[in-house]
Amino acid sequence: MAWLQQSDYFDPDSLDMPVIGIAAEMGQHDSGFHQHDMGQLLFTQRGCIKITLANQISVLPPTRVAWIPPRIRHRAEMHGSVGYRSIYLNSSYLAFSVSTQSEVLEATPLLQALLERIATSSLDSNWYQGKGANLLALFFDEIREARREPTLLPLPFDRRLAHLSFDQLPSPLHILATYIGASEKTITRIFQRETGMNYQQWRQQWRLVKAIELLAQNKTLSYVAQELGFANDSAFVTFFRKIMGRPPREYMAGSKR
Repeated sequence: MAWLQQSDYFDPDSLDMPVIGIAAEMGQHDSGFHQHDMGQLLFTQRGCIKITLANQISVLPPTRVAWIPPRIRHRAEMHGSVGYRSIYLNSSYLAFSVSTQSEVLEATPLLQALLERIATSSLDSNWYQGKGANLLALFFDEIREARREPTLLPLPFDRRLAHLSFDQLPSPLHILATYIGASEKTITRIFQRETGMNYQQWRQQWRLVKAIELLAQNKTLSYVAQELGFANDSAFVTFFRKIMGRPPREYMAGSKR
């Protein structure tokens, strides 16, 4: 493992190792867009990380882990105090990896413990036999069984929609149409083509991902409901439970398996 300072530069591709774990205590930090030849599992012990891919955004609270395949451009942003962790895997382990696509997975207590153990292991650990190989075998079993999360928000790339931000609740469709000078039907077609969902579905997905970010910052249900335009706490909880299958606080506490 490499314990890093927030300002340290680190290039996993410069090390000829099959598995690399790094850890850092982060305040406000922006990695900028970058990519590497190794696959990456990214997670946090506390706080949250916002991940931006070429055309997707997601937020990771401590109970979730992101898989970023090799050579995928991405950016990680952190605010406040974050216990940053990352595991890099070289090509010899990609057959065991999650997917050729970026994914967000639920991290059970066992998977969280395995992630922490591997991320904080010595850089010269033997991953091919003995304890290291056994640890990885269990780790990959847990990764394969982990629940995939519907928390990647696809981003439209039409220039007329460039002003849409993750920081501000997107306007209702009729207001957006007036603002950008395109009909509601045109906007709907753009979103269906570029995100795979209509605008209302996309706006609901935006609310879900933003809710996770705010909850990870320990905001109250009332605060989150107001920020996301819900009539009251109950309406927000009902919305969240319908999509994620459990109420917000239970979701943030993570799986009990």
